[in-house]
Amino acid sequence: MSETSGAPAEPDARRIAFLGVGMMGEALLSGLVRDGRVLRFVVSDRDEERAAQIAEKYGATAAPAAEAVAAADTVLLAVKPQSMAELLDEIGAHLRPGALVVSIAAGITAAYLEQRLPEGTAVVRAMPNTPALVGEGITAVSAGTHASHGDVQQAQELMRTCGKVVAVPESQLDAVTAVSGSGPAYVFYVVDAMVEAGVLLGLPRTTATELAVQTMYGAATMLAETQDHPVLLRERVSSPGGTTVAALRQLDDHGVRAAFLTAMEAAARRSAELASGQL
Repeated sequence: MSETSGAPAEPDARRIAFLGVGMMGEALLSGLVRDGRVLRFVVSDRDEERAAQIAEKYGATAAPAAEAVAAADTVLLAVKPQSMAELLDEIGAHLRPGALVVSIAAGITAAYLEQRLPEGTAVVRAMPNTPALVGEGITAVSAGTHASHGDVQQAQELMRTCGKVVAVPESQLDAVTAVSGSGPAYVFYVVDAMVEAGVLLGLPRTTATELAVQTMYGAATMLAETQDHPVLLRERVSSPGGTTVAALRQLDDHGVRAAFLTAMEAAARRSAELASGQL
């Protein structure tokens, strides 16, 4: 198997195997190609045609999973949770000693992976979210039993090419899933409601969409850049007796805050169920 990339390979270049190149796997691969530091990588997918297309698109090599991991320093597991057991059986005997395994599969614990990989394998779990597709994601990483501080740093370096990274204990990943993993869907839900309200009030849909999307983007940018508490920023928009106060009163009367809390508790609970094997 020959290995290629968008830049000349160096003898000590880190080799990364991507097992699963769906939406998120491709996003991470794209980020690494843009970053330019990882010079050798190989991709594998159950859909061989998809793997070949991705390999050609990003200057990688396509190979079966067992062959892909044989010479890899880092292995990224990006398959669906229900496909994980079969994949681990396929690659276990071929994993390179000392290789770091990074999994982005939701609900698959580090212990589950460690039990099915060679003894002592360093495992790091990562929970990215879909804004990684545009380089604005955030990922939480958690170390498994055998992962060193250096292993965690490598995983963070890998995920940072698609956005920000935080390190958390694995016990907090269900909460991370509820806040940031599922979080983009909450934002899309709210924007959709804002657009529909604009249309109801007489705006053209394209205008309502532009207003809602830019308002959400601008508000998020203010939060990130000012570092002010959301309550403080909200109060700056809420003039006494004004339109914003009237609107917020309706949201409170309809229990929107409580609904968000309940919804996110449900997301965390479902994440825990997946982790316990209830796929």
